Amino acid sequence: MTIKGIAPNVNLISFKVLDSQGLGSESAVIRAIQAAIQMKATYNIRVMNLSLGRPVFESYKQDPLCQAVEQAWKAGIVVVVSAGNGGRDDSAGTAGYGTIESPGNDPYVITVGAANTSGTPGRTDDVMTSYSAKGPTAIDHIVKPDLVAPGNRIVSLAAPGWLEANYPQNLVPLSYYQSIGSADASSNYFVLSGTSMAAGMVSGAAALMLQQDATLMPDQIKARLMKTAYKGLARFVTITDGDTAYNVQSDIFTVGAGYLDVQAALLNNDRAPGWAKSPTAAYDSVSGQAYFVADTQTPWGLALYYGKMALAPSPAVWGTATVWGPAEFVTGTPVSGNSAMWGSSAMWGNSAMWGNSAMWGNSAMWGNSAMWGNGVEVNGEN
Repeated sequence: MTIKGIAPNVNLISFKVLDSQGLGSESAVIRAIQAAIQMKATYNIRVMNLSLGRPVFESYKQDPLCQAVEQAWKAGIVVVVSAGNGGRDDSAGTAGYGTIESPGNDPYVITVGAANTSGTPGRTDDVMTSYSAKGPTAIDHIVKPDLVAPGNRIVSLAAPGWLEANYPQNLVPLSYYQSIGSADASSNYFVLSGTSMAAGMVSGAAALMLQQDATLMPDQIKARLMKTAYKGLARFVTITDGDTAYNVQSDIFTVGAGYLDVQAALLNNDRAPGWAKSPTAAYDSVSGQAYFVADTQTPWGLALYYGKMALAPSPAVWGTATVWGPAEFVTGTPVSGNSAMWGSSAMWGNSAMWGNSAMWGNSAMWGNSAMWGNGVEVNGEN
């Protein structure tokens, strides 16, 4: 007996850019993306999974890595990127907000955060993880992640080498998938946690959608995944790791449009118009509110309509409350006609979060030159 993934009939083409420890160079990743674009027609490449990232140094408009993924997206490839695992990072005084990595900061691609299934098949006990990176993105303030998916203690194929040697306790016992298996460790499967694992879930979902309807374009798949995402994750949860407690809230910069729902995505037939670019967030220091900046090239940008329904061809289908869910927004008067998000009535108040200069300033928050596989949490959360 073997363990099957979310899209068992998919054909995989592997472009290896990271070493056994998950490290590599940005130039190698860009070369692999360009190679995939060139081979798209030959191998019918429709989905690209990038479970990797590095800190944001500059606007996505100048970032070579972001420009590479945009080229793939515009060539008709659905690009799925892990958000990063910096959700616990408070070095900038933002409680882990503003930690989305590149190229997940690009508004075109699907950026995925990690949720915890608690090891059960139902959703009622599923919660966000404390380590999943949060938006908005540094410099550009793009609303990310786009959605979240199971990423905690995920069983997948083992790659003999550094991880196996250093974390043998994460090898899956034979009894996990064999009815008469022993407690001995299998050499075939390994348990990992992180947004790298969650990205694979969304890539598989995109493959299933394309299997069902090969005419879907990347923007239509992204919009449909976001609209159909489950909006019912617990608003507030406290996660304890050892002696440290982390308070996590399911706001728009933590869960995006919600929790991946593959069945709902496959049952949905809506086709979004235009580009499904993730919106930009802005902060109004007078009102203490963060808000969407309308972009009429996007389906949800059209639905913002600045108070005029006539500019929205289908606001009930692609309105912000439909795609992101009404619980993600603060009730109040929109700022400058835009749709208000978490602001003065958020859990931190005006000064602690939204007034933070590190969050809304123009300079990069931190950075080094390394590219890595998102600092995967080997053990994960309970």
